Amino acid sequence: MSRLGIIDTHAHLDDGRFDADRAEVIGRLSRDMEAVITQGTTYGTSVASVRLAEQYDFIYAAVGWHPEDLAGIRDERYLADIERLAREHEKVVAIGEIGLDYYWKENLPRDVQLLRLHQQCELAASLDLPAVIHDREAHGDCLEFVQKEMPKGLRMVFHCFSGSLEMARELWKRGIYTGFGGSSTYKRNKKVREILAACPEDLYLLETDCPYLTPEPYRGRRNDPSYTEFIAKNAALVRGTTWEHIAEQSTKNALTLFTRIRQSQKK
Repeated sequence: MSRLGIIDTHAHLDDGRFDADRAEVIGRLSRDMEAVITQGTTYGTSVASVRLAEQYDFIYAAVGWHPEDLAGIRDERYLADIERLAREHEKVVAIGEIGLDYYWKENLPRDVQLLRLHQQCELAASLDLPAVIHDREAHGDCLEFVQKEMPKGLRMVFHCFSGSLEMARELWKRGIYTGFGGSSTYKRNKKVREILAACPEDLYLLETDCPYLTPEPYRGRRNDPSYTEFIAKNAALVRGTTWEHIAEQSTKNALTLFTRIRQSQKK
């Protein structure tokens, strides 16, 4: 058991902000964390995430194309490239980070984003892998996708959830997980804490989205997976329990969703 006994279900350890001290950070994390899932956002970052997962026992990878990066897709072979990574590497535990982002005007049009979301979710379902969903200013289309078009049997987490409580309840009805990170510790973010308090015991996950969204009390610094501890302690206060319980339950939830982690740990 690691020092924290926690899984950070959403990190970006390949990010350039870790270039100067990545090995040092990962060395510390190997003592702190049960596991870390580092997410792909393009084919290149997906490859980088897989390489980190192959190099370190406690690191796992998700592979996919983020909605902000879809302009980098040159042809339909992109999907076969992602599929190959997932099939050839046992430590790929999800298709992600994928989804919809209507915040940035320079992102590709809505119809293209929806097409790529459908394609990558179909791939996840065919591989029996969960999908890690990014939803920014696209709550209506994301919910409609879940209600009407989500592939049968697909497991899913909405990472860094920012929708309404009503939307969250629609997701929970379908067994969809919600990820809570640094934003849940911000004093002004009452909506996220309300959702965290209401989330079913078996459907919440902890994440950092590092190097972004650093939790209190270190907001403004570079985030890293060890700060999941502060997210867990905040969740304990919000939910009226102990942080040890939050750590234990969130890790149980992560192993239930990301089944390849449990399979890998048994080997």
